[in-house]
Amino acid sequence: MSSNIQIRSETHVHQEHPVSLYLKIWLLLFVLSGLSYMVDYMQLEGVLRWSLILLFMFLKAGLIISIFMHMMWERMALICTILLPPLCLGIFIGIMIIESKYTFFSRLLFFSHN
Repeated sequence: MSSNIQIRSETHVHQEHPVSLYLKIWLLLFVLSGLSYMVDYMQLEGVLRWSLILLFMFLKAGLIISIFMHMMWERMALICTILLPPLCLGIFIGIMIIESKYTFFSRLLFFSHN
């Protein structure tokens, strides 16, 4: 009894993205970098300055992660890399705020004997 075993070699389908997409993203990154330099050139101060710098930074990081790291097409990976780290940081900052208030009020209670 002979059985014919066929081994099928599956070819890996390689998907390439158009070069125009990368050129558009590079141009957009260049524009966002120019805008972040304009924040310093215009000598903006305070909350407006830091808000704009952080906004441009997050936009550039999001573009790089989604396009150049090819995570735009992988929804779960994009969610895990974009949402989980800020969520963890927010939780840790909240814990530190609670701890700092507890420490402050403990010091007021035990060290102020006026």
